[in-house]
Amino acid sequence: MSNSDLTSILFILLLLVGLAQLFGYCFVKLRQPKVVGEILAGIVLGPALIGRLPFASSLLEAIQHQANILNFVYWLGLLLLMFLSGAETRHLFSREERREVSWLAIVGTGIPFILGIVLGPWLIRPSLAGPNGNRSSLIIILAVGVAVTSVPVVSKIFADLKILHTRFARLVLGVAVLEDIVLWLALAVATAIAGKTEFSTRELSRHLITTIVFFGLGLTIVPRIIKRINKSPLNVFAKHSPAAYAIAILLGYCVVAGALGVSVVFAAFLAGFAVVHKKRRLFSEALDAISKVSFAFFIPAYFVLVGLKLDLVHGLSLRMMVAFIIGSCIVKCFSVSLAGRFAGFHGLDLLNLAITTNARGGPGIVLASVAFDAGIISPTFYTTLVLTAILTSQMAGAWLDYVLRRGWLLLTPHIGETDTISTEQNLPGAAVISVKPN
Repeated sequence: MSNSDLTSILFILLLLVGLAQLFGYCFVKLRQPKVVGEILAGIVLGPALIGRLPFASSLLEAIQHQANILNFVYWLGLLLLMFLSGAETRHLFSREERREVSWLAIVGTGIPFILGIVLGPWLIRPSLAGPNGNRSSLIIILAVGVAVTSVPVVSKIFADLKILHTRFARLVLGVAVLEDIVLWLALAVATAIAGKTEFSTRELSRHLITTIVFFGLGLTIVPRIIKRINKSPLNVFAKHSPAAYAIAILLGYCVVAGALGVSVVFAAFLAGFAVVHKKRRLFSEALDAISKVSFAFFIPAYFVLVGLKLDLVHGLSLRMMVAFIIGSCIVKCFSVSLAGRFAGFHGLDLLNLAITTNARGGPGIVLASVAFDAGIISPTFYTTLVLTAILTSQMAGAWLDYVLRRGWLLLTPHIGETDTISTEQNLPGAAVISVKPN
């Protein structure tokens, strides 16, 4: 790499991250999700706005010229985002309110996902498919896109509105965690079968079994093994350089997953899940250091590059976007409302739960990114999924802010209920909840 090439890539990164932080700051001040501002920064830099100006043509050419390096930054930001999300998963789920969380997770997520699978064969069109998209993978992506709920964006909205300590936040985040674990598995299966026009039963079975076993071990046995290794007195690496050790776990998971043909994105999530344990938070300072660097540079750069990939000139179908947003919102809100009725909620409680769990946020964008990079979906469907994630997150934040300003209750409290939940802000864009026994 010549000095001019190095200067070019450093200037592009400075521009990307600088605009991401600027737009993110503005959106936070407007009480909106920061991630929306970061994606908007990419859209502004892209061919829809600044890219249409004559003087910006050289900038877009430079970005195309440095595509390999930018793709590496993009993937590193995505892996770090999934790693930190996995680390937060251990803390977001509470054992209280098991009945309510179970109803909301099983019915509220199950109905949209099953409807997507059942109706998918009649809903998918050639315009949705990418170069590697096939019938099965497209149906799974459609089902996941309808059912997914965002943990990072929703928790950030709760933190900004200062309601993270409430039972409402505890229920929504507990449901979102369970949803995401199941739906990441479904997305991993979709990427495993992408690009196959003719299925070999043996090959398909091998992919599915490998993916499911990798996920199963990553959620159960492997975290226990890593916990023992972490606490071993012989593990000088973890003791003297905990941040490097946590990154090594992330890279190790990704290498193993890549060798097995499993998506490294989901391996990063499981790596974060393994690093942190319920009873004792290991490597808290190391994870905090990693999160500060990640959320300052790599993750904003990832979201800006997501915005850059949005082709609002040629890749936007208003008909597809409106149909998907309205259809998915109706199905999701109806399912969550029905689940809330079974769980014993009524009236405004149901509306608050439905609108909040309808926020697709970060996972919706990751879904679109992974499916698009795997060649499963077309640029038009990619744009639709990303814009759906942005707009549903905007709706959730605006609605909760409106409810609180009107002085309405998010959930009707139980008789004699006392809230003894303590909250701790640890990762930017995410939150840690610890529950104290009543």
